[in-house]
Amino acid sequence: MAIFLTNESKVLVQGMTGGEGMKHTRRMLAAGTDVVGGVNPRKAGQTVDFEDRAVPVFGSVREGMAATGADVSVVFVPPAFAKAAVVEAADAGIGLAVVITEGIPVHDSVAFHAHAAKRGTRVIGPNCPGLITPGQSNAGIIPADITKPGRVGLVSKSGTLTYQLMYELRDIGFSTCVGIGGDPVVGTTHIDCLAAFQDDPDTELIVLIGEIGGDAEERAAAYIRDHVTKPVVGYIAGFTAPEGKTMGHAGAIVSGSSGTAQAKKKALEAVGVRVGDTPTETARLVLTQLETERDVTHS
Repeated sequence: MAIFLTNESKVLVQGMTGGEGMKHTRRMLAAGTDVVGGVNPRKAGQTVDFEDRAVPVFGSVREGMAATGADVSVVFVPPAFAKAAVVEAADAGIGLAVVITEGIPVHDSVAFHAHAAKRGTRVIGPNCPGLITPGQSNAGIIPADITKPGRVGLVSKSGTLTYQLMYELRDIGFSTCVGIGGDPVVGTTHIDCLAAFQDDPDTELIVLIGEIGGDAEERAAAYIRDHVTKPVVGYIAGFTAPEGKTMGHAGAIVSGSSGTAQAKKKALEAVGVRVGDTPTETARLVLTQLETERDVTHS
């Protein structure tokens, strides 16, 4: 099992013929992703040859879906065109749009998230690494060779910390890893992923990675308290960040006591989440928690 992405997912790549789109489409194909087409109105009707397959280019998402049965789109278009790309995908009825593009104006993100929600399209991102179900499918830019299938679910604001935790826990493996992005407005939230992992019978433990700024982690803590029965281990990036300075993501800014790593850690620990002070300590907590759960199961 997995959440949002499986080996049955059929993926379109909006912006496949650009430099980043080509590079990461090649990596997605190498990871076993069923990339069924690209979208570029100016190159409709062409095909792009990758190592082991020729991928057709369609003039629109709707055309690509009709021809291939695609249900996922990965968006690699420049920021100025990202809103139109997501709106197009949602209007075509795509089930999942993974928006890798960074630097999208917040008002554009607000607009396309609202539009997608009305159309029933789940958006992951923007400014995110995407998601991977190891051994099944990879939609985005997450390296596919640093972990294996397993029973840990991961949801993270940070791309690089997603990769680090995947690597540190590579011997355990993951059901699905979701990089939700760190912009002030994102489509899929920590809470959405927590709910999905809670319902996934093959996810045994959930890792939640947050970072300074906003109150998403505090809201996730409240959700965990009321709805999540599986063990959750957390990490918050930014314990040493100076107040008032934007750090990395546009949403990662601390104002007074609001949004600090310490406040988020306190909120999570109050509902039983074990929170590491470093990524490596977080990985150790995951291993300890899994051992504890298995000892209880076998006793």
